[in-house]
Amino acid sequence: MVREDGAAAVTRDEVLAEFGRHLRLERDLSPHTVRAYLTDVTSLLDHLGGELDALDIGALREWLAYQHEEGKARSTLARRTACARTFTAYCHRRGWLPTDPGLLLGTAKTARSLPSVLDQEQAQAAMEVPAAAEPKELRDQALLELLYATGVRVSELCALDVDDVDRDRHVLRVLGKGRKERSVPFGLPALRALDRWCIHGRPLWTRARSGPALFLGVRGGRIDAGTVRRVVHARLAQVEGAPDMGPHGLRHTAATHLLEGGADLRSVQELLGHASLNTTQIYTHVSIDRLRAAYRQAHPRA
Repeated sequence: MVREDGAAAVTRDEVLAEFGRHLRLERDLSPHTVRAYLTDVTSLLDHLGGELDALDIGALREWLAYQHEEGKARSTLARRTACARTFTAYCHRRGWLPTDPGLLLGTAKTARSLPSVLDQEQAQAAMEVPAAAEPKELRDQALLELLYATGVRVSELCALDVDDVDRDRHVLRVLGKGRKERSVPFGLPALRALDRWCIHGRPLWTRARSGPALFLGVRGGRIDAGTVRRVVHARLAQVEGAPDMGPHGLRHTAATHLLEGGADLRSVQELLGHASLNTTQIYTHVSIDRLRAAYRQAHPRA
């Protein structure tokens, strides 16, 4: 691969390394997103036989069509389209491409599926305090209460430090996507569960490697997303009739119950840390569907 200005050729590994550095340092994307984008670009370069010079709008469409034929989900195609645009724009700015073919690429529409949520009775059952008072049960109860009370993302929950909890104001300081900080209120049940964990559970697991992490694993390190997912799945499996969901399901549930309780959409957007109101509006569809179901069941002329 030769630069447009005739300078030394740039190798495939250099392209991937430079693009990854751009995503991390200039775009400030999360490690998960960087990995996903680099995986997509690797797939694209494989499709091109490693020849960046062959990258044009026809090659992009052919690559995406191949993904579609393989049965990739619409959400995956939408992400890869966005990645392709970011990549071609970067390559054009670096002089590796004479033009930016990504500008001619259409947007892949994603299907808006309604998220599964718990009803309020199921949520209440899921939050019931277990009889045991071992550190694991105290931690699990606290993180479940906090997920449902605040609707934070699992990554945000894992990143919480002890000082991020304002007990007096019942507010959580959360560092969200794009390192944007927001304050999220929580209620008394979450506060009580957090106090039990911090007073009677966390000190028993604290090690030198624990640092300021609010939630710990059994070995004393900061809790990871996989552990939180297992906790949520295990607890919901004990609730009769509850759909199988992970931490993101509790986030959907929190948003839906807030709206059903009368919260306005803009407030819910702020609480969840959504950059766009369009993202938050999906929760209104869940509530409307419930309203329709209740009307059909109860109204004599439905």
